[in-house]
Amino acid sequence: MTQPLSSQITDRNFLQANGFSFTVNRAPTLGFFGNAVNVPGLTMNTTVQPNYLRNIPRPGTQLDFNDLTLRFLVDQGLENYIEIQNWLRGIGFPESLSEIYEWQNTGPVKKSNKDEINLYSDGTMTILNGINRPVFSVVFKDLFPTSISDLQFDSQTTDVEYLTAQVTFKYSVYNITDVACC
Repeated sequence: MTQPLSSQITDRNFLQANGFSFTVNRAPTLGFFGNAVNVPGLTMNTTVQPNYLRNIPRPGTQLDFNDLTLRFLVDQGLENYIEIQNWLRGIGFPESLSEIYEWQNTGPVKKSNKDEINLYSDGTMTILNGINRPVFSVVFKDLFPTSISDLQFDSQTTDVEYLTAQVTFKYSVYNITDVACC
């Protein structure tokens, strides 16, 4: 028996791991140097239906989104590293409460009204095909950094090694859309 054409594989090309770009509205210098990013996984919470033989797992009602991580090359002027560090300091106000208010009024993202809290930013990962054309867009809503890695200097390194750092973000939700459809 032959299968109908609609069930046949039409695209036999594979997604390439190095075909992406990433932008964060609040941190414009970060994405240009990005060299690794993930599309976070999802986990569904489950509930248990009691039974006299064994408990039966059932789908829950909440999804947990894994963290978004971006590894990036650190530029010589530390612009992209400091951009994220300032964002973290602006949220956490480690030295004074006034830091958060000053930080909210700076940067490329401006508040639309004076009572709005400006802690978040949207981000977009563009997934590229084999000829570097956009095929999917992954839009993250309400991003904010939760950590940035150390910068490890080492005077015993014999070859030139460029420093990389990793930033971890939390966000409210992300959506994957086909660029061709929208």
